[in-house]
Amino acid sequence: MDKEGHVLNAVLLGVGLGFILEPAGTLATLRTVVAVTIPVTLGALFPDVDTAFGKHRKTLHNLPVLALFVAFPLVFENLAFVWVGVLTHYVLDVLGSTRGIALFYPLSSSEFGFPAGVTTSSRFANAVTLVITAVELGVAAAVVHVLPQYVDVSAVTEIVAVLP
Repeated sequence: MDKEGHVLNAVLLGVGLGFILEPAGTLATLRTVVAVTIPVTLGALFPDVDTAFGKHRKTLHNLPVLALFVAFPLVFENLAFVWVGVLTHYVLDVLGSTRGIALFYPLSSSEFGFPAGVTTSSRFANAVTLVITAVELGVAAAVVHVLPQYVDVSAVTEIVAVLP
């Protein structure tokens, strides 16, 4: 996917997650949407920084980088959802594009992708992005509401509490 697709996915995912985590439709929902959307969007853009250095879809598109961002909230609580953006970037590049990413780089340069993806210049790229985003939101809703024992939403509550 290109940057437009990653931003589209991140913003829609952030808004959707905000409503999944705080479905009341009140000011608290708006605060949750903001608290989730900004770090998710930052995380979704980060992997493509490797277009400026290194090897694109290898240097910052791998499991060690994702692990770093999953651990990120231990140090930076206010950006607890950056890892979601990085993960969804990977999902879009693996499922939505024809090329895939080097998940095990630097140990292996082999790229993994889904055979049904589209090229980034395809007129169907945004449609594929929307389908993947809908599936991601369905999974998130299932995890938060059907399997709540596996999710700690207290990070969202703490972040929202400090917003004006």
